[in-house]
Amino acid sequence: MAIVTFSSPLMHKDKAVYAIAGDTRTALALAEEHKIPIPFECRDGNCASCLIEVTYDNPERKKAIMLTEKEKLTLKELGKLTQQDIEDAEVRDMPPRYRLACQFIARDEDVTITFTGTPGGSD
Repeated sequence: MAIVTFSSPLMHKDKAVYAIAGDTRTALALAEEHKIPIPFECRDGNCASCLIEVTYDNPERKKAIMLTEKEKLTLKELGKLTQQDIEDAEVRDMPPRYRLACQFIARDEDVTITFTGTPGGSD
């Protein structure tokens, strides 16, 4: 089981929720279930409205699922993903800092997901 903490200026305080190990719901679906206001439009990895920054509570336990092809393309277009980030993710199992909430699935690692509330913005 993972503890996923959502943090945003849109929220009065951070909110931690449980993500059950083996569950394949995305961070966006988890946020919706708990009424966390991550902006989104397409739910398919094309628009970048749901850009998030993921921080791992224990950096040695990064296990998030791999980047989808759509996510790679979208994050590269935004300047949030480099070729080195892709290589680190695919060769060294080191997930990148920025993800799309509609594509990211937390496994059994505790993470903090930060978003600004501005579609496509996390800084």
